[in-house]
Amino acid sequence: MHASDSCPQGWTDIQPPVPNSHNPRQTRRGTGASRNSSRNMAYRETPTKDPRKMGIGRSIAVLTSGGDAQGMNAAVRAVVRVGIYTGAKVYFVHEGYQGLVDGGDNIKLATWESVSMMLQLGGTVIGSARCMDFKQRWGRLKAAGNLVKLGITNLCVIGGDGSLTGADQFRTEWSELLVDLTKEGKITADEAKLSSHLNIVGMVGSIDNDFCGTDMTIGTDSALHRITEVVDAITTTAQSHQRTFILEVMGRHCGYLALVTALSCGADWVFIPEMPPEENWEEHLCKRLTAQRERGSRLNVIILAEGAQDRNQKPITCDQVKDLVSKKLGFDTRATILGHVQRGGTPSAFDRILGSRMGVEAVMALLEATPETPACVVSLSGNMAVRLPLMECVQVTKDVTKAMSEGRFEDAVNLRGRSFQHNWDTYKMLAHVNPPAVKSHINIAIINVGAPCAGMNAAVRAAVRVGIIQGHQMLAVQDGFDGLANGQIEPITWSQVSGWTGQGGSNLGTKRQLPGPNIEEISLNIAKFNIHSLIIIGGFEAYLGGLELVTAREKYEELCIPMVVIPATVSNNVPGSDFSIGADTALNTITTTCDRIKQSAAGTKRRVFIIETMGGYCGYLATMAGLSSGADAAYIYEEPFLIRDLELNVEHLISKMKTSVKRGLILRNNNANDNYTTQFLYNLYSEEGKGTFDCRMNILGHMQQGGTPTPFDRNFGTKMGSKSVLWVTEKLKECYRHGRIFANTPDSACVLGMRKRSLLFQPLASLKDDTDFEHRIPKTQWWMRLRPILKILAKYDAIEMDTSEVAAMEHIIKKTGEIKGGKLLQK
Repeated sequence: MHASDSCPQGWTDIQPPVPNSHNPRQTRRGTGASRNSSRNMAYRETPTKDPRKMGIGRSIAVLTSGGDAQGMNAAVRAVVRVGIYTGAKVYFVHEGYQGLVDGGDNIKLATWESVSMMLQLGGTVIGSARCMDFKQRWGRLKAAGNLVKLGITNLCVIGGDGSLTGADQFRTEWSELLVDLTKEGKITADEAKLSSHLNIVGMVGSIDNDFCGTDMTIGTDSALHRITEVVDAITTTAQSHQRTFILEVMGRHCGYLALVTALSCGADWVFIPEMPPEENWEEHLCKRLTAQRERGSRLNVIILAEGAQDRNQKPITCDQVKDLVSKKLGFDTRATILGHVQRGGTPSAFDRILGSRMGVEAVMALLEATPETPACVVSLSGNMAVRLPLMECVQVTKDVTKAMSEGRFEDAVNLRGRSFQHNWDTYKMLAHVNPPAVKSHINIAIINVGAPCAGMNAAVRAAVRVGIIQGHQMLAVQDGFDGLANGQIEPITWSQVSGWTGQGGSNLGTKRQLPGPNIEEISLNIAKFNIHSLIIIGGFEAYLGGLELVTAREKYEELCIPMVVIPATVSNNVPGSDFSIGADTALNTITTTCDRIKQSAAGTKRRVFIIETMGGYCGYLATMAGLSSGADAAYIYEEPFLIRDLELNVEHLISKMKTSVKRGLILRNNNANDNYTTQFLYNLYSEEGKGTFDCRMNILGHMQQGGTPTPFDRNFGTKMGSKSVLWVTEKLKECYRHGRIFANTPDSACVLGMRKRSLLFQPLASLKDDTDFEHRIPKTQWWMRLRPILKILAKYDAIEMDTSEVAAMEHIIKKTGEIKGGKLLQK
């Protein structure tokens, strides 16, 4: 995010889950994760408050301010639709704070249909402006008067730290502004009483990802998509002519875009403002570029943030680096400044889902706020939506700038948060070109298993290079477990994996075959090639294969070596991880296709498209694509549906055709139901919709497994590959006894997965209880709790939200530490 958080919602009514049930078919309304403490869209039979009544008599205004960012429209759409769902009136404020000051037609009542077809649009449909008037008290006084006259006491602001700081100041002054307006006779005492308090909630829209407290701001992932597309295009021409390219990306005060781009494209060097290069960096840079050419590379790529600086805080520019490389090394060098192309284009699937989730959470935060509740910002941590005190986040963001200006660069990186630190640590590790002179005499084999997916090669590349940096010999196994049994094993070098980060599919070759039938041959080859550890990259087959190898340890001592499974599959169905490598790329492929299909449907009108997605029995792709494309329904295995549910969906679409939105989009996971097939749904909708709408059917198929990896999958794969080798290295030290490796404990064979906010190693055996082996899915799936959002945004009324679990306001200062006496104190 890619980026990139308990029960599922049904089509008509909500049934409670069976306690401790692990069988998705035991209840009519499916399974889902157990409700956790995070404030997400959880559901129960009898909610303590009915959210459909929470907003009655309340009014909410939404505005976008400052620079635009892709995904803002998704957030606006969610605020409008969830606000209306709760019974509130929702108003657009056009042109940001300027519209708030000017009032009149700039503040308009929003309707459900007015936010239709917004999801796929970049920028902000309601406009944004940098407003000087609002910075003056007289401007804020006018804005307050305009809100009071409309009875608006809840304001949702989507923008950067400046916009959010202005909103907090507005809230702080609100009572004084009302007093002045009453004295001047611009509002009555009764109007002032009815609007006595202003609630503020912020969502951060900024492509720079420069706001502390959130892993990803709205727009960042889309900007990375634009940058990566350009880098991929430039790489091909650079390779042809053996050129060096310097690319400047946005980030005046934050190097996130530059850093993640460097990881995503395997750049040779990156300049970021938080961590300037060491003294004499010019010589180090030239040495590294020369070393890469000597290794056989035909090109060099340097990524530079627009705010790059040296240790003396002097700017480092594209032209400066270009002159250095061309004059000192004689390389053919080009510089490209990407500029505002990074802000434009269609939002990525991640940004659409992020904006939608943040919008839902923002409305709930506004309606649950009291006069004592501090202004909050809705944020993302791992895959969890959280609320943070707005001004704490603003303060830490300012502390970063202060740390950089004072030359405390390590503090600046730490203050950026854990995600930024991990990216920086991974980059530093992979930036080492020269392997150690002393070898470890350890052989680590890497194998791809299951169906291919985008991002696998990025994980292999990172694992190979980090292994070489650790002094190990890395071995590539061709064609999965079959290749391991047949001895298709050979050393793989640093230069062999050059350029793999941006390549889709599996360069090592992969098969679904499990090791069981060839376990003896596999054990013999592990001994023959002296393999000390195994890294298995793949989907559910990789997980099953790992379990089979662990079970066979009792008979084959050669299998008593450390093993790690890295989840990589478009289906996102590997137990032990909330995300799998490859799922984000597949999701974006589906989303792009749905955009084109919706465009076609909008043109012809009165047409419903039924789309079949991959995923096996796992409904992740169908659900998340439904959210990112604005689908009317998404049928999945985990949430059983009957003929009556299908009938209600048809009725929903018939009523929709009476509005100005005369189109429909239905998604179906390929194994959602054995009897209600995609063809059956097509026939049913065609027959029932006769005279009102016609239908078309699309089965997307293997296009979902192809394509170049998204920035998220490249970055995720790189971090997973790096972390797996470091873990294996430590585990080998623990398992080394009497001159040999012997690992037979449960924790010596693990799945590396993302769990909420962290990358964790979990023993394969410990995950068996949470696995539905028959249907090849985990029994607990975090994304199930997002399904009600899909239905609410599609205007299904019979959805009940459980408001009994309110998010505790988390404090950002506790996470990042605080500045005292010029030092960052970690807590």
